[in-house]
Amino acid sequence: MNKLFINKHIKIKDYTVFVDGNADFSERTEHFATFAKSIYKNYNIKYSKFYKMDLLSKLGFLASELLLNDSIQNFLPEETAVILANSSSSLNTDKKYQDTIAEHPSPSVFVYTLPNIVIGEICIRNTFRGESLFLVQESFDTDFLTTYVANLFAETNTKQCIAGWVEMSLDENHHADLYLVSKNDSGKIFDKQNLDILFKT
Repeated sequence: MNKLFINKHIKIKDYTVFVDGNADFSERTEHFATFAKSIYKNYNIKYSKFYKMDLLSKLGFLASELLLNDSIQNFLPEETAVILANSSSSLNTDKKYQDTIAEHPSPSVFVYTLPNIVIGEICIRNTFRGESLFLVQESFDTDFLTTYVANLFAETNTKQCIAGWVEMSLDENHHADLYLVSKNDSGKIFDKQNLDILFKT
């Protein structure tokens, strides 16, 4: 099986954006929504639907925008896959929706009460039509992820994959770890050992 490589790595954690392991932007705020807006403006992202997203989708969307920024994309829409995971599903938004039920249920909040909506936002933005999967796991299963993604490249027409972790807890503790994966020999090898190291640093 041909080796896969991490062509780019974006981490958003503790109100800091890391690009390939280097701190690139930081701003201490009281709420993640404020920090997300600062990231959006700092990197000059233009996408009006961003403001309607829930916190989990904003986190995943921003990480994907930075991941794809300046990346050469010569792939067809159906050749890019998106495989993500977290441990709390859409709990942050579920709680907000639950709070609206007593008075007036909010359809605009309800639409985000599934974690895979973040994949939908990324795919709509970039017109991706490849394989997609959102997993809810107790912890980041790097062994499963590397095996699953390798199988996608081997058995489907996948040429590029956005893979990783997108977590937004009830108290807005946020952690995005996204990897742009391809057969392009640029960066670290996409394997369990490297993912374990990158995720923990």
